[in-house]
Amino acid sequence: MRAALLRNIGDTQLEMRDDIELTAVGPGEVRVKIAATGVCHSDLSVMNGTIPQPAPCVLGHEGAGIIAEVGEGVTTVAVGDHVIIAWSPPCGECAYCGPRHQPNLCFNIQMVMGGTPHFTLDGAPVAGMAGAGTFAEEMIIPHQGVVKIDDDIPLEIGSLVGCGVMTGVGAVLNTAKVTAGSSVVVFGCGGVGISCIMGAKVAGASVIVAVDLNDGKLEDAKRFGATHACKPEELESLKASLTGGEGFDYAFEAIGLASTMRASYDNARRGGTACIVGVGKLDEFVNFSAFELFFSEKVLVGSYYGSADVRTDFHKLLGLWRDGSLDLDGMITRRIKLDDINEAFEAMQRGEVIRQVISF
Repeated sequence: MRAALLRNIGDTQLEMRDDIELTAVGPGEVRVKIAATGVCHSDLSVMNGTIPQPAPCVLGHEGAGIIAEVGEGVTTVAVGDHVIIAWSPPCGECAYCGPRHQPNLCFNIQMVMGGTPHFTLDGAPVAGMAGAGTFAEEMIIPHQGVVKIDDDIPLEIGSLVGCGVMTGVGAVLNTAKVTAGSSVVVFGCGGVGISCIMGAKVAGASVIVAVDLNDGKLEDAKRFGATHACKPEELESLKASLTGGEGFDYAFEAIGLASTMRASYDNARRGGTACIVGVGKLDEFVNFSAFELFFSEKVLVGSYYGSADVRTDFHKLLGLWRDGSLDLDGMITRRIKLDDINEAFEAMQRGEVIRQVISF
């Protein structure tokens, strides 16, 4: 089977292999033939060690495909069903999935650190990123990790919902709960940041400011709903003109740097909300004074997978796509093949794309 393999953490190139194999499908598992998968910055974060992950591993986690085989006891999907991969699936039975209403935080089928290896190379186990591994022609995953969708939904659109769109839109609608008429600032205009901007537009925010270093990304942000766009050094004056210097009702960080996390908190108004969506390093810290936390009464909140219940929220986002509220088609800058994956990472690092989708 053809797949893109990360041999070692720290490698800057993925290795294209034709000899990756799958284990047998076990009870409660499904085998998915991948049709489309997005190239997400989190894949790069595994490569550089920001996201802990065993290696060697098959990267990719933002995918959609068709069920090719079901294991014993699986009744939720059948062979031939079209599905989106959910890389952090809810077990459906624990307190997080039930009374706490936080299924995204379920740890019973936690796959972020690698999960059960289902790939092999020369007989040795190979992990899949976040327990998935969508940079392969096929993969095996617990049945809770797939969400069935209608057959008429393009699988490339479904793939985007599986991570970046759910993460960004979910952070706005589910985590921060942005209200109509409010002011929003978004740091970072990659795929997740653009999704935050679209989510803020859906929520009815009256002011949506996009902040990025890249001029092209700032233009993209306005195309997807930002009312204003600026570089970091221009934000202070823009904040003064838009909010009288008070700051924004909601600030979203979609980069994963301590400096921009701090900036998101600083640019939220007193009593406002700073929502951290980007994935930062384990050994990087953000400092706050003990007094400012009390005095400013700001809400500082992380958002993991858009605080989503993937069983229902994937369908909600697809509904917003159907009615034109989410321009998911417009997010796809390039459609590529798996062999183009290393060039795709380079384009992403240069800031040339919003999302690239690999088609199998």
